[in-house]
Amino acid sequence: MSPTILLVANRGEIALRVIRAAWAAGLRTVAVYSDADRAAPHVRAADVAVRLGPAPAADSYLSVAAVLDAARVAGADAVHPGYGFLAESADLARAVVDAGLTWVGPPAAVVDLMGRKDEARRVAVAAGVPVLPAAEGDDDAELARRALAEVGLPALVKAAAGGGGKGMRIVRAATELPAALAAARREARAAFDDATLLVERYVEAGRHVEVQVLADSHGTVLHLGERDCSVQRRHQKVVEEAPAPTIGPGIRRTLTDAAVRLAERVGYVGAGTVEFLVAGEEAYFLEMNTRLQVEHPVTEAVTGLDLVDLQLRVARGERLPLAQEDVRLRGHAIEARVYAEDPARGFLPQAGVAAAVRWPDRARVDAALEPGQEVTTWYDPMLGKVVVHGADRESARRALVAALDETAVIGVTTNVGFLRRLVDSADFRRAEIHTAWLDARPDAFPPAGSDVADHVGAWLLADARRDTGEAHHPFGAGDGWRLGGPPAPVLLVLDHDGAGEVCRVDAAGGTVRLGERVRRVRPLTRDADRLRVEVDGATHDLVVHVGDTAATVVHHGEVHTVRLRQRLGPGAGVTQGGEVTAPMPGLVHALSVRPGQAVQAGEVLGVLEAMKMEIAIRAPHDGVVATVAASAGEHVRLGQTLFVITEEAPA
Repeated sequence: MSPTILLVANRGEIALRVIRAAWAAGLRTVAVYSDADRAAPHVRAADVAVRLGPAPAADSYLSVAAVLDAARVAGADAVHPGYGFLAESADLARAVVDAGLTWVGPPAAVVDLMGRKDEARRVAVAAGVPVLPAAEGDDDAELARRALAEVGLPALVKAAAGGGGKGMRIVRAATELPAALAAARREARAAFDDATLLVERYVEAGRHVEVQVLADSHGTVLHLGERDCSVQRRHQKVVEEAPAPTIGPGIRRTLTDAAVRLAERVGYVGAGTVEFLVAGEEAYFLEMNTRLQVEHPVTEAVTGLDLVDLQLRVARGERLPLAQEDVRLRGHAIEARVYAEDPARGFLPQAGVAAAVRWPDRARVDAALEPGQEVTTWYDPMLGKVVVHGADRESARRALVAALDETAVIGVTTNVGFLRRLVDSADFRRAEIHTAWLDARPDAFPPAGSDVADHVGAWLLADARRDTGEAHHPFGAGDGWRLGGPPAPVLLVLDHDGAGEVCRVDAAGGTVRLGERVRRVRPLTRDADRLRVEVDGATHDLVVHVGDTAATVVHHGEVHTVRLRQRLGPGAGVTQGGEVTAPMPGLVHALSVRPGQAVQAGEVLGVLEAMKMEIAIRAPHDGVVATVAASAGEHVRLGQTLFVITEEAPA
């Protein structure tokens, strides 16, 4: 009897992805959650949701007993593990089958066998799949001796029982090897409860290429092409694409044939991935992932196949509905992973509440982040994936740049701006990348400032209504309103690299002056946190968030924050009847003009000093200095006349 209720033993975007496919297959769905995810999108999306336990993964998502109990409570008759957590747990696969439920994945024995890098390597050798020279052993001193003699340097120390970059060290000098082995064993024991290590030859500037395989229980094994996952940092994938952009037909055939042979030899059933290291025309087996991969959407994009639907069909005992000759690749697809991390601080994981979230309309987005949602550090920092498809690689690359321009998260620091700069780089455009590319150049894509964001942020701050004092009174609005005339310009003191900078926002004239920079700003439409604005005649679609003392503007995926030091009040420091008044109380630090001197708009008339900052007083328009009403060293009050500027020279 075919299953009718599917429990998804995962969270976040992959849980939503599996739930959607299950609905399309006519199945009811069960979500599971920890206390940290009680209000998460995947919990709301499923037909039924069951609590697993407290926030720590060991007590919730990693508990086989809790998952099986949730299936019993909800009446589920099938379990899909997604990826991560228990996706490659032979114990869960075995427990699900023993409970009489359908396991959407390969047999437990295959998961056990291929989950260990040392055993998987032996199977690969038996299947005629090329492997790297390697050494293994339990004694560090003996393993170090064998590694230097049989593997050579550089070498890669790997945990035999796991992945994800844990228990992995690159060694380039013999003196580094003992410490690397000791550290890798500690990390492997903590992460996988298994300290077994494998030392392989490390290939500099190699490319990480993996082959998607799919098999049913009737003996059919297919490959669905390959993916390039070489853009990595610390062995964690960042950008993936299909097909691999730099390999030729010969090496492609080597990879796909080897992947199919390996899957056939172990009796694989379901969706899996065989990973290789490619160097020139040589390829070496790395490992097999016995599950769906994070990057599976790029394969779906170029094949037109739904991998989760095919997983469900295979789990029901059906034959695959296609043969190898039916698998055709069309165009090129690229995926970028959005993480809650700070690229400026070594990509450290970040947490917080997402004040605003915008995902692009022009791309496939697999994500579970929404406005108001808290991002914690309990689980993996990946928030979602942006996936594009084009007729060729360059079309897809340009589409991804455009999609990342539309992506914004405010309130939680993410890598969106970094991704945008990376994908827009010349090296990525030329596909001149390898697995150590990012780690070797951590500062290759520094963030740039945005004049558009600065001026729009200032405009938003000037337009904001402060919820203090007399703000609810019409005469306390601080918006420059004047009886019988256009609004007076609003002056703000903004934080600029730790110093105060006076900004003049003229709503009536539609200009924002920041120092010497003047931009014409015209908001066009605003829908909640989305703003379409015209700056100097060009339109920009931005995501914005305005608080009492800061305005956040996301431009080209980069988050820019404009901070307010002081609101000086409408009319302060601007001409009224030719008078230029003090925008704040302070000391006249310097005078730059004299009576009778011609000045141009924006020219510095003098400098006012207060509260450890200097503010330049500028001419509001072209004209002539008729009066200098203050002297250097004089203390002046707010609104006191400092200069009188006439528009024409006196007769």
